[in-house]
Order: sequence, then structure tokens, then C-alpha cells
Amino acid sequence: MGKSLIQQARGKGGPSYLARSFRYKTSAKHLPVTKNIGGTISDFVKCPGHSAPLVEITYDDGSLALMIAPEGACVGDKIASAQDARPTVNGNTLTLSNIPEGASIYNIESQPGDGGKFCRAGGVSARLVSKTDKFAIVVLPSRKEKEFLLSCRATIGIIAGGNRKEKPYLRAGAKHHAKRARNKRYPMISGAAQNAVDHPFGNKRTSRKAKQRPAPRFAPAGRKVGKLHPKRTGRKK
Repeated sequence: MGKSLIQQARGKGGPSYLARSFRYKTSAKHLPVTKNIGGTISDFVKCPGHSAPLVEITYDDGSLALMIAPEGACVGDKIASAQDARPTVNGNTLTLSNIPEGASIYNIESQPGDGGKFCRAGGVSARLVSKTDKFAIVVLPSRKEKEFLLSCRATIGIIAGGNRKEKPYLRAGAKHHAKRARNKRYPMISGAAQNAVDHPFGNKRTSRKAKQRPAPRFAPAGRKVGKLHPKRTGRKK
């Protein structure tokens, strides 16, 4: 019988499986395309929805905005979001057409004006390797090359918080709250250790390992869990 697994129930409306997004400070996106303005870093902000710290920027027109903090940023640094911004200053935001090749960038827009979709985690950065007439070729942190339109914007530098994974979680409760803030499943337990209502392999008699069977290739989505069908069989030639 097909079951709705915990992995499938996440994000479907239940309070137990939703991220606590009401605690998030902001989405930390680029300014609208029509704004070409400079500002000063006035404060650092910790947002539970981001793995990197955020900086609060006071712009020249008096407005405030939050953006992902670049590595080495300090309170009082000048940051600009404009077409004529200097591409050598960490934190400046400009289009890919105005960024020199070989520069480290982050928070890259997928489409012009969407605010930034790629390279937003703490400590990561991408590298602009080459340009064509229409596209800029960027090497992502996964070492995959991707083409972006030259009119897409990005921020110069490397995201702060690169050593976040080196600090261990000393208590299980600390990791529980950190995972719960982003709606990540923790702890990861096997299917046989769950209740029968939660998983096809779940049972009180968890020692019954013989209950596990490979799922058929054309099984429905609720049944295709556990030992999936092999991609190929037989000896490689």
C-alpha cells in the first residue's frame, strides 16, 4: 500500500513540516534594476534562514536594505549597486558585462532583475571565466559551468562565514533547532526504525530485515522507497 512519507509531507501545509520563515529577516536580494546607488555598511545581522551573515546597508537616499555579507566586510565600508561601480571592491553589485574575467562573484541572477538565485551559501563563490556576445560563462562551486546573460547582476567577492562547518555541534538540541529553522529533517533514521504508519519498512519488529524488497521499476511514487531497482545488471564488459 502506498504511504505518504515524511520526506513527501514536508512543505505541504502541516505546521510540523514547515520552515519557520516568520523568523527570517529578509530574502537578501539585489536592489531593483532601476536603482543605481551607493551606501555604507551600518550593521551585521544574523538571519536563521541564511547560513551566511547579512549586512545592513544605509543608502545615500536614506533607505535601508539587507544583503549577503562579503568576506572581509566591516562597518563603515562603502558599497555600491550601480553600473559604474568599481569591480575591485568586495560587495559591489554590477552586471556580468562589467565584471572582469577571473573575478570571484556570488548571488548571481538567473534572469535579469530576479534578485539573485545562485551562490548564496556561506563561504562559497563562483568564478567568471569567459564571455561571449550574449552570455557569461561562470564556474559554480560545484565546478559546473553555466551560462548567464550579460545583463544579469552579481556581487563581487566571496561570501562570509566560510568556516561555519568547522565548528561542531556540541549538543543534539542545538543541531535540532538549527535544522528546524530551515525545515531540514533531523535526525536521519532508517525506514525499519520508524512506525508502520510512517514508512513501508516500519514495524515494531525492526529485526525483520527480510521485509525489505527492491521496489519495482514502474512502482508508483509512494512505493518507490528503500531498495530501488538496479540501474543495470550483469557483468560489465
